[in-house]
Amino acid sequence: MKNKLHKTLFEYIMIAGGCALMAAGIFFFFAPNTIAPGGVSGLAIVIQKATGFPIDITNLIVNIPLFIAGVLILGKAFGIKTAYATIVFSAFIRFYTIVFPYDIVVTKDILLAVIYGSVIMGIGLGIIFKYGGTTGGTALGGAILNKFFPSLSIVKLMTVLDLFVVVAAGLVVRNTDNALYSVIALYIIVKTTDFIVEGLGYAKAFHIFSLKSEEIAKRITNDIGRGVTLLETKGYYTGEKRQVLLCVVNRIQVAKLKKIVEEIDKNAFMMVTTTHEVLGEGFKITE
Repeated sequence: MKNKLHKTLFEYIMIAGGCALMAAGIFFFFAPNTIAPGGVSGLAIVIQKATGFPIDITNLIVNIPLFIAGVLILGKAFGIKTAYATIVFSAFIRFYTIVFPYDIVVTKDILLAVIYGSVIMGIGLGIIFKYGGTTGGTALGGAILNKFFPSLSIVKLMTVLDLFVVVAAGLVVRNTDNALYSVIALYIIVKTTDFIVEGLGYAKAFHIFSLKSEEIAKRITNDIGRGVTLLETKGYYTGEKRQVLLCVVNRIQVAKLKKIVEEIDKNAFMMVTTTHEVLGEGFKITE
């Protein structure tokens, strides 16, 4: 019970940190240069530029109906984290507005603003997604649509919705350059978000075809300490039955495994694929 409480508290702290980064990207880079990379926050930037209406207030107003839909479709647990992230995100924007002069401009170079703002915002959004929240807007819309289209990831669905916002923003601002830069910003945000969610912990899966499979499996187990699965196969052309080795290793062990196979059987056939997440003993353990 105590561990669960600590885990939940940690998740909410991380979501708050992600919100702080997102708000920083919006306030210091996007808003001063009128970059609207999709989402409700992008729409809020356009509205603020046209009417002077505060970004944080627009963000809250637009997200209310989305939040209600999220609770009904995604459940209360998801709704609580979304409400928390949405409020904290708006609170950080308000905080930056109070603490820093609104006309502060970190850089007047729009390309630098796009790159730095997008990376910061993408890291923040990735952290929020990783710990089970969203900041509402198109992220919440993507999560809702994912329930009906599970084959499409939340990030991809969010991208489609964001593109509509970018196009609408371009029409309102009537500035083609800003709209095009917003598309670049959206792309960088999506890629950065995916990178944070997937992480650096990718591994390599080896399928090894060899007449000396038993010897190779023994060396892998003894020298690398990884488990090996023997798959019974049959060649279509020859009709011969053979054993194929399946082994998953981390990046550091890739070269060593290749060396073992080459030392035992130079004629061995190997297929190596990248897998972005491995769960279980010796890798990431889920609770």
